[in-house]
Amino acid sequence: MSDILLNAEEKMMGAIDNLESNLRQIRTGRASGQMLERVQVEYYGAMTPINQIAQISVVEGTQLVVKPYDRSIVKGIAHAIQAANLGLNPQAEADVIRIQVPQLTEDRRKELAKDAQKYGEEAKVAIRNVRRDANDAIKKDKELPEDEKKQTLEESQKLTDKYIKDVDSITETKKKEILNV
Repeated sequence: MSDILLNAEEKMMGAIDNLESNLRQIRTGRASGQMLERVQVEYYGAMTPINQIAQISVVEGTQLVVKPYDRSIVKGIAHAIQAANLGLNPQAEADVIRIQVPQLTEDRRKELAKDAQKYGEEAKVAIRNVRRDANDAIKKDKELPEDEKKQTLEESQKLTDKYIKDVDSITETKKKEILNV
C-alpha cells in the first residue's frame, strides 16, 4: 500500500475516533462517567479535565457521584458541570457532588438521535475529504505508471467505502441506544 493510502487511512481512523468521542457525549438516559469527559474545571489557575481532579462513579444507573481529590474544589466542579450545558443539575455536598441523571423525554431522544446522525454525516464528509485529497495526490504523482494510479485510486475508494460503512454502523448503534427506552 502506498504512503498516500497509509496516510489517508490514518486520517480516516482519526475521523472515526472523533465521531466516537462526539457520540460518547450524547446522553442515552443512563448515567455514565463519560458524560462528564469534556468538562473542564478551573484548578489552580488552569483549566483541568474533571477526570484528572476527581473520581467519577455511577450509582444505581441513574446517578453520578463525583468525588474530588481536593475537597476545596467541590463548588468549582459543581459550577463547571452546570456551565457545561449537559442538562444536568449537580448537587454539591460536603465532599462529593451528586448528579441525578433525568430520564429523557421522547422528543429529547429524537433530538439526540438527530444529533448522532449529524455527527455521523460530519464524519462521512471528513472521510470523503481525505479521499479527495488522497486521489489528488495520486493523480499528481509523476512517478506512478497509469495502471498503478488507477489501481491505487480503486484502493482509495475501497478504503473510503469501508470507513463510511463503519461510520454508518457506529451511528446506527448509538441511535438505537438513544431511542431504546
